[in-house]
Amino acid sequence: MDIEIIKCLKDNYSYLIIDKSTQGACVVDPSEAKPIIDTIEQKKINLKYILNTHHHYDHVGGNLELKKKYNCEIIGYKDDKYRIPEIDILVENNEVWKRDNFESKIYHIPGHTTGHIAFHFFKENKIFTGDTLFSLGCGRIFEGTYEQMFNSLNIIKKLPKNTEIYCGHEYTLQNSKFCKINDPKNIKLKNKIEKIKEKLKKNLPTIPSTLSEELECNIFLRAKDLESFSKLRDLKDNF
Repeated sequence: MDIEIIKCLKDNYSYLIIDKSTQGACVVDPSEAKPIIDTIEQKKINLKYILNTHHHYDHVGGNLELKKKYNCEIIGYKDDKYRIPEIDILVENNEVWKRDNFESKIYHIPGHTTGHIAFHFFKENKIFTGDTLFSLGCGRIFEGTYEQMFNSLNIIKKLPKNTEIYCGHEYTLQNSKFCKINDPKNIKLKNKIEKIKEKLKKNLPTIPSTLSEELECNIFLRAKDLESFSKLRDLKDNF
């Protein structure tokens, strides 16, 4: 399974998940269609599925154009039936979605939105976390509660430590500044920041991160309880 990281809009990432044996593909959170189409045509692959983590326009903006052009199916959470454009397949928490050679466990991880999900390709140790977990950060709480977001992050924390994290935005450097202020003695964080800067200088994505790195460096995953997490989230909102 190959993953193509595609930059969209200002700082969004969409991901093409390509089955090398068939050249079939899924796309995760296509915020706009053109960059996705360009990569599909260049790679000569067959787009079969659109996987949406949540309904926000910067994650579903390319749905309709891609569906019309490639006749692919759109997958999203059951409670977002009326919020994700032309959704075809409704998935539930802890369901294993399996089509062709693609197999992913669905986690309902509300907080950023009430219908947010993650797609965990457990055989490949890769998870697509949308706007719930970022590298060195977590999403703003728009529709859910602090408790929901804290619990959602705890679900991800229990995955194997070598799991690769593919998130929805290139926020890593900005997130690192907040982590550094609140965790100034963290040597592993300082080392990660240097690697982040090197990647960005080369115009490379800082994604994927690994769960192991996030557990060591992400201040939100290091919060011991709901109270401390909530305080951090409030501070970050005004950072």
